[in-house]
Amino acid sequence: MNRVGKWSWLLIVMAVFLLVFLTGCHGGTLTQPDGKVPAGAGSPLTVKVLDVGQGDAILIRTKDQVALIDTGDVPAREKLISMLKSEGITTIDKLIITHPHADHMGGAAAIFEQFTVKQVYDSGQKTNSNLYKQYLTQIKKKNIPFTVVAAGMTIDLGGETLLKVLAPEQPFIGGSDSDLNNNSVVTKLVYKNFSLLLTGDAEAQAEERMLKRDAAGLKSTLLKSGHHGSNTSSSVPFLQAVKPEAALISLGANNEYHHPHPSTLKKYKENKIKIYRTDTDGTLTVASDGNTYTITKER
Repeated sequence: MNRVGKWSWLLIVMAVFLLVFLTGCHGGTLTQPDGKVPAGAGSPLTVKVLDVGQGDAILIRTKDQVALIDTGDVPAREKLISMLKSEGITTIDKLIITHPHADHMGGAAAIFEQFTVKQVYDSGQKTNSNLYKQYLTQIKKKNIPFTVVAAGMTIDLGGETLLKVLAPEQPFIGGSDSDLNNNSVVTKLVYKNFSLLLTGDAEAQAEERMLKRDAAGLKSTLLKSGHHGSNTSSSVPFLQAVKPEAALISLGANNEYHHPHPSTLKKYKENKIKIYRTDTDGTLTVASDGNTYTITKER
């Protein structure tokens, strides 16, 4: 073989090695802070835990649909709208409100005004807040189909992607100040061999109920940390059932609740769960082909 031929073969071998390296992170995480290329672009499933401060707003995109779980708090409305528009979104196929606390439904009014919403889901819990009344009024005014979910239901997001509803179930958990949290809509996002447990603000009582109902069904690749990393959630039996490889915490920097609580972070570390958090990492982007996944930090 001549000199040129040897170099050609060497280049081919190096190219194949590079291709295998870049595509071969099975079941693992890869952090790539990159502000130029949209994280997860081209992936069949992309989930973004949006950095909306002290609240939750989780954007799910499949090849067929756009879903939004929660809408952050009122002060973050403009930021939320800006982030969604920067994604080129004009229509939200599924809007899911996990529970009627301001830090989860505060941006709903702006969502209804700025985007076409095709379907709304929530837990059926009611409050007397003006924010909640405004939310119901807009759904009725715009004639948006509305569904109250319960454990056992499935929401189809297209592209082989499902949201399996694990909570709440009737009768609602009652008798404490955490009733709205404990009756949060909890869903398991499933795409082929990848899964992400989305917990709203579910606390220990809700976790215990889910464990009794179907502990095996909680097993998930990743976990969206319950109640912003509070010590009211992420009980040890729950974490041992979920067995996530990483926890994604949505919270605001220097928040008045001191989330995430040190005891929760300690449990994650003891269970070898990697930690990602929006207050320090910015928006978290999970991209999956159904077998492998990457987690990208905004900063």
